[in-house]
Amino acid sequence: MDIFIQQIINGLVLGSMYALIALGYTMVYG
Repeated sequence: MDIFIQQIINGLVLGSMYALIALGYTMVYG
């Protein structure tokens, strides 16, 4: 169960990082 929760947290962190990068690109090139 701990591994499952860890995977969810990792997915959320990766997703938020990609969202921030995408947001930065749209602000710069948008």
